[in-house]
Amino acid sequence: MSTPKEPPASAPESEILIQVNGELRPCRAGLSLDRVLEGLGYQPRLVVVEFNGTILPRQSWPTQAVVESDVLEVVTIVGGGS
Repeated sequence: MSTPKEPPASAPESEILIQVNGELRPCRAGLSLDRVLEGLGYQPRLVVVEFNGTILPRQSWPTQAVVESDVLEVVTIVGGGS
């Protein structure tokens, strides 16, 4: 009679370091730009992103992979006026 085996221990999620607005920030590896922004607490519909020196159109964010050492400049759009 065999004894039940324990499930394999889950591997820790891989993290990468990216630069966001001049600061190194950890994030999960394998995410697209829109998911990284959400993970950092941004509301993607309210920001403009410069990705490695190029302003990316919002429609490309879901397919843009983010990898170690990428550089993001994130500008929040603020409404208002008089």
